[in-house]
Amino acid sequence: MSLPVTNQEPPFAITRASHVRMQVTDLAASRDFYRDVIGLVVTEETDDAVYFRGWEEVAHHSLVLERGPEAKALQVGLRVRTDEDIVKAENYFTSAGITHERVELPHQGPTLRFVDPVGTHMELTSSMSLVERKHQRFAEFVAGAPQRIDHYQVVTYDVQKATDFWAGLGMRLAEYTAKDGTDELWGSWMEVKGNTHDLVFTNGRGPRLHHFAYTVPDGISLLHAADVAGDLGFGEEIDRGPGRHGISNALFLYLRDPDQHRIELFTTHYQFIDLEDVPMRWDLSNANRAQLWGLPATRRWFFEASEFPGEAVHEPLLIAAPATLEDVLAIH
Repeated sequence: MSLPVTNQEPPFAITRASHVRMQVTDLAASRDFYRDVIGLVVTEETDDAVYFRGWEEVAHHSLVLERGPEAKALQVGLRVRTDEDIVKAENYFTSAGITHERVELPHQGPTLRFVDPVGTHMELTSSMSLVERKHQRFAEFVAGAPQRIDHYQVVTYDVQKATDFWAGLGMRLAEYTAKDGTDELWGSWMEVKGNTHDLVFTNGRGPRLHHFAYTVPDGISLLHAADVAGDLGFGEEIDRGPGRHGISNALFLYLRDPDQHRIELFTTHYQFIDLEDVPMRWDLSNANRAQLWGLPATRRWFFEASEFPGEAVHEPLLIAAPATLEDVLAIH
């Protein structure tokens, strides 16, 4: 196996992680969680959906909760540069034999849905309605006051296939994990916006959405988010952290919503812009890749994730047992 080569002239221009759609079983409970515990801004609410954004976001939404009979990850959203890029994406998917569909959605411009080769349900859009940017409404900040959506992590049965596909669409590999002494990919951190990742693929039963992530202003905001979660009765839903990842170098906190979807709050990462910069490699045996200090994550952090509707979950091609908190504490 070899590391993928980024297509410097991709068929269409992806610019950033944009928005995510999640299906929830209790819309009111999930609205309250993301508004009061996480601290996102409610942009709009209907009978069947709630639209959220971060405090510095001017686009109408970056998280959409939709009412449904079971908890699912519906679509992972990316922005493209122009309306023409939607047309280019349609043409590319047609020529590549990738199923795709144009959809009309509230507050979004031209929008295209497709499923990538490892089963990730994706949504591209070129524009959104504009709303107030509230990043200086300091007196209104709630909990961790998430600033903007940043990235997604997808669990996949074939990291190499996923990484090759997205490199072909112009994403760069910023960091990766590989089996010691080889380039056998176990995890890939891919970016288009100039920091370490917009879209992450990690080895496991998939496709499933492990988490979506928002930036917070600083480490104090991260701790305040944890305090608010505890005060509002969600202390046991802190899934991991606080801690610091080796990969990306970010301080992090993971929480689970009422349907057990996972969100990460973190303090952002370093720049990865210059073309001569090379991906940072982490050996699979190096525990610092996951976090530089503190105890490891629990089993549920490693093995639980949100499924996509109608998408079969496959066993991974590569098999290894992560070191979990239960292992460290010898709990069986």
